[in-house]
Amino acid sequence: MFLVSGVELVVATSGAGLCGTFPTLNARTTEALDLWLGEMGERLAGKPFGANLIVHKSNPRVAEDLALLVKHKVPLVITSLGAVPDVIEAVHSYGGMVLHDVISIRHAKKALGAGADGLVAVCAGAGGHSGTISPFALTAEIRAFFDGPLALSGALTHGRHIAAARVMGADFGYIGSHFIAAAESMAADGQKQMMVEGKAADIVLTDKVTGVAANFLRQSLEAATLSDGHGEMTVLDEAKAWKTIWSAGHGVGSTLAIRPAADICSDLITQYHEALSREALKGMQS
Repeated sequence: MFLVSGVELVVATSGAGLCGTFPTLNARTTEALDLWLGEMGERLAGKPFGANLIVHKSNPRVAEDLALLVKHKVPLVITSLGAVPDVIEAVHSYGGMVLHDVISIRHAKKALGAGADGLVAVCAGAGGHSGTISPFALTAEIRAFFDGPLALSGALTHGRHIAAARVMGADFGYIGSHFIAAAESMAADGQKQMMVEGKAADIVLTDKVTGVAANFLRQSLEAATLSDGHGEMTVLDEAKAWKTIWSAGHGVGSTLAIRPAADICSDLITQYHEALSREALKGMQS
């Protein structure tokens, strides 16, 4: 959701009954992040929201952004690309919760060892820097040693997917791509339209953009690359990564229109409860 989620999308999502989050780097300066967090806290008035913090050394704003998360007492912080005990302790200092993105059991155990409260299992089919492990396998292996908060990520676009995630052993569904085409999203109009027109077959897993394998929309890759004559695509300008080369997950085919985030949330909530009701009815009938 880099360069996609901001104040309006977070407020709309959290205000509609889910928990909206955003990468802190979407606010292009620390000063802007300070204003964003203040506005979110004021407009949401106690409703949960969160921020995603990249803690890798390549992020020059880690310390400054973390200080602002502490200042504004952001309820949920999702960390990625490194499990750092000092970061987690800072969030715990005001009672915040930390979930850590993981794509493997090694990463999961490292995060828990650093003090993370829970995990986000990033599985095959997720947008951006995706995992490659089946959600069935990764969820089962995590649950073999951890019974705390667990969110499942990877091509979730429907309320029944969230219900299925819970049946599999997760506590939450973690959804990104399905909100790229939300009316409140900061995504470019062309990116939103590409989401509406795209299908799972249009998602390409490649390391040619950032050096690390990630899922991108084929059409945006083709617009920014040239063929090397052997069927491979070589990115011409890596500086445009994420800004003009657009990421999405395998669930893109479920995005059928540009819609208000509140409507997307309402559908997910209704579908989730309908899925639970159907399974309960089946149980009674059997």
